[in-house]
Amino acid sequence: MTQISRRGLLKTGAAAGVLAASGVPLKAAPKRGGTLRLGLAGANTSDSWDSRTHSDSFMITTAHGAVFDTLTQVAANGELIGELAESWEATPDAKTWTFKLRKGVTFHNGKAFGADDVMASLNMHVAEGAKSAAKPIVSAINEMNKISDHELSLTLAAGNADFPFLLSDYHICIFPAGQIEEAIAQGIGTGLYKVESFDPGVRTVLSRVDGHYKDGKEGWFDSVEIIAINDASARMNALMTGQVDAVNRVDFKTEALLKANPMINIFEVTGNQHFTFPMLTGLSPFDNVKVRKALKHAINRQEMVDKILLGHGAVANDIPIGPANQYYAADLPLNDYDPDLAKSLLKEAGLDGLSVDLSASDAAFSGAVDAAQLYQASAKAAGIDINVVQEPADGYWSNVWLKKPWCACYWSGRATEDWMFSTAYESGVPWNDTSWENARFQELLLTARAELDPAKRREQYHEMQAIMSAEGGTVIPMYANYVDAHSTKLTNSGTIGNVFQMDSSRLIERWWFA
Repeated sequence: MTQISRRGLLKTGAAAGVLAASGVPLKAAPKRGGTLRLGLAGANTSDSWDSRTHSDSFMITTAHGAVFDTLTQVAANGELIGELAESWEATPDAKTWTFKLRKGVTFHNGKAFGADDVMASLNMHVAEGAKSAAKPIVSAINEMNKISDHELSLTLAAGNADFPFLLSDYHICIFPAGQIEEAIAQGIGTGLYKVESFDPGVRTVLSRVDGHYKDGKEGWFDSVEIIAINDASARMNALMTGQVDAVNRVDFKTEALLKANPMINIFEVTGNQHFTFPMLTGLSPFDNVKVRKALKHAINRQEMVDKILLGHGAVANDIPIGPANQYYAADLPLNDYDPDLAKSLLKEAGLDGLSVDLSASDAAFSGAVDAAQLYQASAKAAGIDINVVQEPADGYWSNVWLKKPWCACYWSGRATEDWMFSTAYESGVPWNDTSWENARFQELLLTARAELDPAKRREQYHEMQAIMSAEGGTVIPMYANYVDAHSTKLTNSGTIGNVFQMDSSRLIERWWFA
């Protein structure tokens, strides 16, 4: 077998390069104590501890970032490191991966952690009737073999150089074998914090686990209270009045007020987050590639970056691979704002004009309704009438996304190209929110996944991005920086992760009170 080190995995081109650092000077050594209070958007009354269903920031930050662990995790500096897995190695074709698991770990109910728990947790995602966004990752595993209580091998249907990265996916939390239903009901994981109370869509209270395997490395708060504050202005006010210690998704309209407060710091990193308008390409008129192209040329991207993000991001080109990805195709011709070209494309599609509904809510992303209205205004010059349907925030992800023909959405992006493409654009996966089909794209997806030569991989991913930019069913006008804010009482190592918001959803583990 070929030993693949964590750092080596990055260097081989099998994963994204180092992500963002905050640039903040290193702080004093961490210290234990205090209750962290977070005010988070992204909560729903349908929330549960079933990580297969998690899709927004409240449960990702709470479950993946505190209560549960995954086999691997992306560190703040972008390096892939072990969490419940201590090390891993692969055969030369990257098809069989052997993981050595951490010893001495227990679940919150006292059960010892081992290989059986990993296998049972992986099988959750491919069980009959399971609805999991991680199904494409787990279904690629042909065979699981328990070597010992703390070692197992996973054999894939085809080689995948990124496989250890995929096991850091926030959906693939590890549950206790034989007790999974109980663990989902009560929130029983191996994480640094155990659940004291959970009121879905309202409030969660956690307490620090004594004698945890991460002692001395992470987990500095004695307890954590996570409060659901979906309304942006209410969330900012909670921070400014000291009701909470940190918030996600800074409301750019009140950013000046936050900056003027000497007790508040804003932290911003550039990652792969992108705001999108996916259309179901199996439905008319979105089944016509000319219509999709017309809609891409009917949006003023720079105006959206200026007015919605207030400069906290960059223009995107209808591809989900972002500036922090290793194979980002920054040199593709831009689908720029061109109303005349959009009109021409509609005529080629046999249409004199177009009238379509666009569902939006600020639950999709902060400013989504305003963004939809900007789109509506810019599209008029192309003879396109966009009717903006303002949807309720609660239940948006269960009632609108994947169901309405055209809607607003956001994606955090992923650390590797294959991870992003296989999550949202592989044929038939649960989170393919456009149902777009392209034979060449799907062929390249499988080829690039198993390719170990970085130069060849770059060519393949570049072609995939070119195909998607030209023909795909998602309008992606902008990359958005992660912009969160915290009280100056909080501090961190000086390096902030950018895989997700709130220090890659790991703020609860990594930060402490100064």
